[in-house]
Amino acid sequence: MADGDNKSANLLAQDTAQLEEQLQGWGEVILAGDRVVRWEKPWFPGALMGGTTMLFLMIYYLDPSVLTGLSCAIMLLCLADYLVPTLAPRVFGSNKWTTEQQQRFHEICGNLVKTQHRTVGWWKRLCTLKEEKPKMYFASVISSLLAVAWIGQQVHNLFLTYLIVSFLLLLPGMNQHGVLTKYASMAKREINKLLKQKEKKNE
Repeated sequence: MADGDNKSANLLAQDTAQLEEQLQGWGEVILAGDRVVRWEKPWFPGALMGGTTMLFLMIYYLDPSVLTGLSCAIMLLCLADYLVPTLAPRVFGSNKWTTEQQQRFHEICGNLVKTQHRTVGWWKRLCTLKEEKPKMYFASVISSLLAVAWIGQQVHNLFLTYLIVSFLLLLPGMNQHGVLTKYASMAKREINKLLKQKEKKNE
C-alpha cells in the first residue's frame, strides 16, 4: 500500500513538474485568471458574469454555423498560444515573479494534474464496470444519456452552454468563499427536517 502511495505521489510530482514547464509562458496570465475566478476582489464575480454574458450574446447575435464557430475558436487558441508567451512578460513584468507566485502556480498545476488523474480514474472505473457488470453499465449509460438528451431538448443549446460555462467559472470562487458548503449544509438540514417530520407522522 505504501509503495502504491509513493508511486502515485512520484507520478503526481513528475506530471506537475512537466505541466509547469509546458505552461511557464502562461504563468502570469494563469495567476491573473486564478485571482479572478477565486474572487480576490468583490467585483470579480460581476465582471466574470458580465464578460461571459457579452460573449454569449455576441455568439447569439452572429449565429455562426458549427464549422465557423469551431474554426474561429481554434484560430483564437492558436493566436493566444503564439502571442501570450511573447506579450505576457512585457505586460505583467517577469522580473516581478515572486516565491509566493511560484508556489501558487505550482499549486494550480498540481490541481490540474489531480483533476486529470481523477478523470482518467473515472474512465478506468467505467471500463471496469463495462467488463465486470455489462448490464449495469448499459443501464447506467443509457439512462444518463437519455436524461441529458431530454434536458437538451427542453433547454436551448446556447443557453444551456451559457449556464454550464457560468457555473464552472463561478465554481472556484464559490468554493473559496464557502458558498457551496453553506448551501450544502442548508440543504442537508432541510432534508433532515423532512425526514424527522416523516418519522413523526409514521409514529
